[in-house]
Amino acid sequence: MAHLINKLKKQQKNADIRVVILLAIFLLMIVILSLSAGEIWLWPNQWTSEPAQMFIGQIRLPRMLAVIAIGAALAVTGAIMQALFENPLAEPGLLGISNGAGVAVVLTVLLSSGITHYWLISTSAIIGALVLTSVLLYFARSKHLNNSSLLLVGVALGVISGACMTWMVYMSSNLDLRQLLYWMMGSFSGVDWRQFGLVMVSLPFLLWAICQGKTLNYLSLGRLQAYQLGFSPQKWRLTLIIVSGVLIGFSVAIAGAISFVGLVIPHILRLSGLTDNRILLPGCALAGALGLLIADLLSRLLMANAEIPIGVITATLGAPIFIFLLIRNHQWR
Repeated sequence: MAHLINKLKKQQKNADIRVVILLAIFLLMIVILSLSAGEIWLWPNQWTSEPAQMFIGQIRLPRMLAVIAIGAALAVTGAIMQALFENPLAEPGLLGISNGAGVAVVLTVLLSSGITHYWLISTSAIIGALVLTSVLLYFARSKHLNNSSLLLVGVALGVISGACMTWMVYMSSNLDLRQLLYWMMGSFSGVDWRQFGLVMVSLPFLLWAICQGKTLNYLSLGRLQAYQLGFSPQKWRLTLIIVSGVLIGFSVAIAGAISFVGLVIPHILRLSGLTDNRILLPGCALAGALGLLIADLLSRLLMANAEIPIGVITATLGAPIFIFLLIRNHQWR
């Protein structure tokens, strides 16, 4: 019996590794396509030409790196929040955390002279994300809300934050703030090497979060079992939530609020058989980067001489996919 269990575990592990390898291969293919695609197509055999040095080196490469980092961050934080809140619908956008970061960014721009202070904006976005996360934790602990009630509180906070952003933009005559409303729909159009510092600073947090699969496995055992194994659930929950808030803040600071990536990607991978968080989190990083890179390609290519906000693309694609997954797996009840 033990031999059969070990054999099944080994088969499952090999299947999980194959999924991760396939994701990595697909991501590499889309990376090449992303660098090549645009109003002027430049295939790999043309990358050494002078036009390629400008279009790829100065425009497409920094944008692609930002898309990969943010896609990975959103998917990983989505998986972490679903595990921490023990709710399959938990996601940075749905819980209102992204909108909380957005309110802080809009308020910062409203009180400052412009939107070019990237480090100030990123700091305010992180603070806004952490404040909303702290409010959710307060309701979860002091008010003893169940998971469904906590999700509804998060949705309500997100709506309130969205309304606050709309009021601030509507009442302001600041042109930069009105342009910021388009950016808050989710956009990489203004990303260049100036924002690459934000991407680099977020990488250690992202890599640390990807490596916390074992921690999430312990947390899934329950508080009592975790304590018996010498593991402090309170400490690790707080640490994971803070890191998730920091990653969401960086994502909002660079590209605005992008929804459904953190919700749909972890579900797709779980339905593909990735249940061990040690494999799920790296898989989410690859799949999140892949999914957002495809959405970015569509936002650039669907309309000539124009760019669709990437948040519109992810919401348009993400909602039907999620409904399809629910229907397919009979999870409505």
